[in-house]
Amino acid sequence: MSTGAARGTRERLVVVGGDAAGMSAASQARRLKGPDELEIVAFERGHFSSFSACGIPYWVGGDVTERDALIARTPEEHRARDIDLRMRTEVTEIDVVGGRVRARDVDSGAQSWTSYDKLVIGTGARPIRPELPGIDAPGVHGVQTLDDGQALLDTLARTRGRRAVVVGAGYIGVEMAEALINRGYEVTVVNRGREPMSTLDPDMGRMVHEAMEGLGITMVDDAEVTEVLTGDDGRVRAVATRDAEFPADVVVLGIGVRPETTLAEAAGLPIGAHGGLLTDLAMRVRGHGNIWAGGDCVEVLDLVSGQERHIPLGTHANKHGQVVGTNVGGGYATFPGVVGTAVSKVCDLEIARTGLREKDARRAGLRFVTATIESTSRAGYYPDASPMTVKMLAERRTGRLLGVQIVGREGAGKRVDIAAVALTAGMTVEQMTALDLGYAPPFSPVWDPVLVAARKAAREVERQR
Repeated sequence: MSTGAARGTRERLVVVGGDAAGMSAASQARRLKGPDELEIVAFERGHFSSFSACGIPYWVGGDVTERDALIARTPEEHRARDIDLRMRTEVTEIDVVGGRVRARDVDSGAQSWTSYDKLVIGTGARPIRPELPGIDAPGVHGVQTLDDGQALLDTLARTRGRRAVVVGAGYIGVEMAEALINRGYEVTVVNRGREPMSTLDPDMGRMVHEAMEGLGITMVDDAEVTEVLTGDDGRVRAVATRDAEFPADVVVLGIGVRPETTLAEAAGLPIGAHGGLLTDLAMRVRGHGNIWAGGDCVEVLDLVSGQERHIPLGTHANKHGQVVGTNVGGGYATFPGVVGTAVSKVCDLEIARTGLREKDARRAGLRFVTATIESTSRAGYYPDASPMTVKMLAERRTGRLLGVQIVGREGAGKRVDIAAVALTAGMTVEQMTALDLGYAPPFSPVWDPVLVAARKAAREVERQR
């Protein structure tokens, strides 16, 4: 007899993780099934539910003044919709055979088992924290949750010195460097790559490097941190590489994240090459008919390369949750995959990418051509027209669009959406040149920069055939 049958006709959905994917799934399932049909129990180990992790750098930097502005829905709001959300409660074990989870109250330590008919795993990702001497010293911060952001702000308020070191130059590292500059800190970024923003090709990353130096940020590339040095009080005082030491009153880790799949792996659920859970198109964990997963803890299909990837973004997590909730609630929905679109900024420099970088294309065994152009966000004669650089990759034989990177000022970043749609549709660069995009001098040149790049790429494809 199933646990649902033992409770009558009502089934129980258990959700592990109270942020984007998990609570989107819970909310969507509740829209489709009322409390008399489906009981929903959700566990969250932190203090906050349904919050925007992407907004934390802007809160730390002062652009967002209130922490609670980053909370989309509070625990009380979820409970008002008949979702039993249990905060400060960490799931420590999943018993797949028994259909239950064990949870521990973080504050009291009390433990109990909860049975489920359907399970949703939305455990997110964890910041990479390398095992280095001094890495756990006071003053060293990872930034993944609102609790992390508050801890960093508390440190900034207590610290007398004004020197900060950011380790890593991906999205979080770059955004946190700007946030600390806005707070009046002297900022050094230590990056193991050739250029910041490894999601770009190095030639495009170089423009980000120059923009960051223009803000007064000291950039240290091709350098790997070997130790965090501490003072007599045990607090951080510097970050060391093999060749130098960089004084620090606070250190922020922006090295990246890994899927948080410790529970899932221990339960014997399938894990992919990048450490994320493997699901089917319905976001159901492969081989398990009553378990779903979504958000930063899963791997997704890259529609361009055809390979599985780990791409931790809130946009994907919310879509995963909608798909999962629809399926759990008795409907049918699928998540076909992604093209890897992302956008960020450093001060007024906008940075965007979608699809494959050169090294991604090589790894996928694709032969390709590249085209890089410089243009402006508006007609050149219109006031405040700003420069932008667009780089485009196309498959050599077919001309299929493979990827686009854009670096520029106001109006540059969101142009990547044109390329994201073209990638999803499987368009060639030749087909892109005929796209009927909106034009007026305040918004674009007659030939939009993305289309200029497509024309150049199409000529290069034709030349190499």
